[in-house]
Amino acid sequence: MLEINTPLINTQWLEDHLGNESLVLLDSSVEPVVPGFNSVNRDGNFAAIPGARRFDYDQVVCRPNSSLPHMLPTKELFQDEVRKLGVNKEATIIVYDDVGLYASPRAWWMFRAMGHQQVAVLNGGLPKWLKEERDVVDEYSNPELGDFEADLDDKFFCDFEIVLKALYEPNCQVLDARSAARFKGIDPEPRPGVRAGHMPNAKNLPFTDLLAGGELRSVQELNEIFTGLTTKNRKVITTCGSGITACILTLAANVAGYKNLAVYDGSWAEWGLPGKLPVTVD
Repeated sequence: MLEINTPLINTQWLEDHLGNESLVLLDSSVEPVVPGFNSVNRDGNFAAIPGARRFDYDQVVCRPNSSLPHMLPTKELFQDEVRKLGVNKEATIIVYDDVGLYASPRAWWMFRAMGHQQVAVLNGGLPKWLKEERDVVDEYSNPELGDFEADLDDKFFCDFEIVLKALYEPNCQVLDARSAARFKGIDPEPRPGVRAGHMPNAKNLPFTDLLAGGELRSVQELNEIFTGLTTKNRKVITTCGSGITACILTLAANVAGYKNLAVYDGSWAEWGLPGKLPVTVD
């Protein structure tokens, strides 16, 4: 069995292990909505890393009939859909996306939430792979049914009630991955009817601050960033617009050595709706 002990792997490691029978490669791309971030698979272009399978958590591996985007599904739905992708319970899973480092961290966190430890993110994703002129194919792999087993741990994703309490607890820190202008209520939210601003006592850490050239910053740089916002003995809950870029913060915190982590699944798509949840502006 191929084992990994890091949440982040590089392109050379992946190329060296592509032929390993335990390896499962999943394209978890989601079309970016953040200005300045673009998919390389657009305008009629398509490429996949050899052996990749399509893990679509935006439309398929998500809670059906939800008013909120790509919410975490039940463990039964997750298990069924992942088995269709040929994923086995002993698999070593590598997730990537076609932006660089954008949608893949959420896929990583979903598998972690479902009890799978052997999963990592490809740093730099498909853009870096293409830039290095490594081999690609023009279609996804279509494997036989797998035997993946999901075992949901509720601590990985949390709801608004948990977040509301955490905002006023000294041993917790909520970090918001949206841009500073959205956090401060200067820029309007992209979703119609959603209030501008942020949660009281939350701190702003734009996910872009954690990236350099489409890759995650060094461990030293990440530690310097997080040290200015929280401590490793506090629980860190991340949030964003809809639960995607919050997972970039969670990945970065994990790489930097933070262990007590959770993602607010509904994020601002839920919190910002008209209602009684508190919103403030700077």
